[in-house]
Parts: sequence; structure tokens; C-alpha cells
Amino acid sequence: MKKLYAVVLFILFLSGSASYGQDPHFSQFYANPLYLNPAFAGTSLCPRLILNFRDQWPSIAGTYVTYNASYDQHIDKISGGIGVLLNTDRAGQGILNTTTASIIYSYRLEVNRKFSMKLAIQGTYFQKSLDWNKLTFGDMISPRNGFVFNTNELRPGRLSKSNADFSAGLLGYGEKYFVGFAVHHLTQPDEGFISKSRMPRRFTVHAGGVINLVKKVRRRSNEHVPTLSPNILFMQQANFQEINYGLYFSRYPFVGGLWFRQNFKNADAIVFMVGIQASMFKIGYSYDLTISKLTNATGGAHEVSFALQFNCKPPNKRVRAINCPQF
Repeated sequence: MKKLYAVVLFILFLSGSASYGQDPHFSQFYANPLYLNPAFAGTSLCPRLILNFRDQWPSIAGTYVTYNASYDQHIDKISGGIGVLLNTDRAGQGILNTTTASIIYSYRLEVNRKFSMKLAIQGTYFQKSLDWNKLTFGDMISPRNGFVFNTNELRPGRLSKSNADFSAGLLGYGEKYFVGFAVHHLTQPDEGFISKSRMPRRFTVHAGGVINLVKKVRRRSNEHVPTLSPNILFMQQANFQEINYGLYFSRYPFVGGLWFRQNFKNADAIVFMVGIQASMFKIGYSYDLTISKLTNATGGAHEVSFALQFNCKPPNKRVRAINCPQF
């Protein structure tokens, strides 16, 4: 299975304009806000550090493993937020590795007392590297002894590819709702090893609301009020489309979530999420249960998130933090 996967991976990522790869995927969207939409930079006001880990298809060891780290905060003097986003993706047991580093600036616009907007620009430097020695091909197979021959496939002239990339995002939110739009890979940089292959743009639209289940109680912070939060998210990259819709339930300090993911033709997965939140940290775990024709033989996907929220001097009173799910 592992050797077969290596051949498939080679075909998908090196066939030039015949095929396109997709960006790494996360199921805990709001536990990785800067990756979802750069306009989230600074929306929590105080400094915030977030770590994410995803292991997709764990039954095939090392298939897709992704690490993510981000930092952001609001700064009054620049009328917005700044963010730093780091991502490392290992595909096919390290056959194809992608590392990205991004810097984000989001401008805050207070439209009125009840509605705010964030407009963001993101600059990214990425590097893709290929471990040629881990690839296997059909002409290496001996009917009797397995993989024993040298391949006649031509090795690419270079085994790494670097380039600059740019993205943008827009976010609007009030006290109990939010809506956002993001476009990644605006300039469609070249990511091909053998021939030119433009990185397809990724479009994301997301929206949701927060419903308090009890009336506010005096001297009780909003985060302690039980809430329901219905959400919907749509993504498209090249010919790949995905719709996610689900619901979060929060009763401090616990959070639970249930999502359904599909494209326009087939169901993909049900996502189960549980989390614990305190004043300074949040920890979440989710599992993707595959329900497509692929079945759950691949092991679905495991995802873990950790967020550390630092204390800070209260910002300008006119600046409001976004009220949205944290996972």
C-alpha cells in the first residue's frame, strides 16, 4: 500500500498542468483562524498563540501530517492587527514536503456601533521539496523479488521549489454574527518541479452566529453563558469544492461540535469535536469519520489544537473582539 501510494503521489504532484494539488485541510476551522482567513488577525485583541496538528488517513502511516503555528494581536497605533503564520505539511511519509511562512496585516474599520469590518493582506514565502529516493516506479519491480531494479524515470533537475505568494481576506461581524471571505494564492505562483504549474486560487466563504441559551446574568462574563453557534463554510480550489455545515454547543468550560462535510455530489465525512476552554488556554480534539465510498479504512483524520491567550492592556474602547467559535 505504501509503495503504491508513492507512485500515485508522484503522478499527482509532478504531472505539470495535468493535475493540481490542494492546500492542507483543517476541520477545526476557528481553532486555526489565520489559516482560514487572514482577516482574523487581531480579532481577539490581546496577543494569541495557536498550535495545530492534523494526521489524515492514519491507517496509512505518515500519509498526510500537517503542523501549524500562528501568533496575532491587535495594535491600536496601526489601526488593526498583525499576524505570523507558519505551516509544514508532509505528504507520503515525507516524499513531498511543503513549508510556508506568512506575515499578515489586517485593517480595522468600525462601520458603526454594532458592526465592524477587517480587511487583510497576507504575504507568504513557500518552499516545496521532493525526496526522490523515496519514490518507486513500475519498472523497478521484479515479478519474483519485488522492488530490486533501478528506474529509468528521469530525475528532475531540482528537487525543491520556492516562491512568493499573496492572499487577502475580508471579515464583517457584529455582536452575535459574523461573515467572511478570503482568497488565497492571488498571484497563482509556480509550484512545478518538471514544468510550470500554477498554484490554483483557494476561495473561502464562511458565516455563522452565536445564540445565547440563557439571559445574561450580572457579573457573569459572556463566555460563561451557554451558547449554540450554527455555522456554514464553503471552499473551492481548482475543480475541488467543499461545503461544511454544523453546530457548536458551549457550556463553560466545555465545547462540543458536530460538522457534516460534502461536495455537491458526494458526502465526505462527519466531524466530531470536543474542547476545553479556560481564561488563558483552549484545547480541542476532533475526529473526521469518513462516510464516502473511500470508507473509514484509511482511519479518518485526527486533529488537535492548542491556544494560549495572553493578558494585555485594554485596547481602545471602540474596538470590539469578535464573538465566534474558538474551534
